[in-house]
Amino acid sequence: MKSIQPTRVTMVGGGSWATALIKILSENNVSIKWWMRSQADADHIKKYHHNKSYLSDVQINTRKVKVCTKIREAFKESEYIILAVPAAFVADALKGLTPAHFAGKRVVSAIKGMVPSTNQLVTDWVGDQYSVPAAQVAVIAGPCHAEEVALEKHSYLTIASPDAACAGDVASLVSCRYVQTTPVDDIYGIEYSAVMKNIIALASGITRGLGYGDNFQAVLVSNAMQEIKLFVDAIYPKHRDLSGSAYLGDLLVTAYSPFSRNRTFGTLIGRGYTIQSAQAEMNMIAEGYYAVKSIHEINQRFGVDMPIVQAVYNILYERAAPTSEMNLLKEKLK
Repeated sequence: MKSIQPTRVTMVGGGSWATALIKILSENNVSIKWWMRSQADADHIKKYHHNKSYLSDVQINTRKVKVCTKIREAFKESEYIILAVPAAFVADALKGLTPAHFAGKRVVSAIKGMVPSTNQLVTDWVGDQYSVPAAQVAVIAGPCHAEEVALEKHSYLTIASPDAACAGDVASLVSCRYVQTTPVDDIYGIEYSAVMKNIIALASGITRGLGYGDNFQAVLVSNAMQEIKLFVDAIYPKHRDLSGSAYLGDLLVTAYSPFSRNRTFGTLIGRGYTIQSAQAEMNMIAEGYYAVKSIHEINQRFGVDMPIVQAVYNILYERAAPTSEMNLLKEKLK
């Protein structure tokens, strides 16, 4: 029998989510070029078969995965480009590339943030910058923490694309024995919800840092779901069930899990850390920090009432005291 050629994939990013996706992809018939910025990390993976900086227990199958630090080399002959760098740094990661480098490839965003310089979703930004057709773009959404993928805990991913074939193919690509996938077409609803849930996780962490309990957090998250619905329906009207796992499920796991970097960042802020000290303590990017500014600026056009988002923005960008800001928020929740 003729053997089936492996699907050629490029992974952009060297963090925990990129590492988790590499682990998932390696379960299938793939050939992966893994681009990362750090030459030291790349050399370590080649020699020791694990990422020393993130999810170091995950063994990298170097027969399927070739690590490189030259972005143009990583793009050669690939069918799929998966972006898994923080949204604030995606432009820098792809610097020097042109639309020709993306021609004929499907681009998959595994980024749950917005490009700060333009206040765009990553998929819109890629389309504008590199002339990638909408039918060749997809988004990977949770609920799914990288740390649980590393432990092979049964997890679920939702793959969104306006093109059903693209969504289905990407869903098959990232499905494996411990990851179940569902393709959908609501790419904007999924992507904006993923951005918003990181902001809510920041709020959840701030209240934890201030000593609020489970009762308050339940009210906070339920009110947050209403804010997400109002905003997403205003910016991209469409019939959608926000009780689905890609919406409510992703919000819950991000707001409650100790694995959530946004919740952790918020907790540090609630405990009195400065933004700079909290970032230094974590050594990871909390997408919600950048996202809340983008959402706040976008909402200047739509005027959606979002007191939780506004409270987080005030704390992080207007230097409002977390205690007083949450005291004000308490009166607005139901």
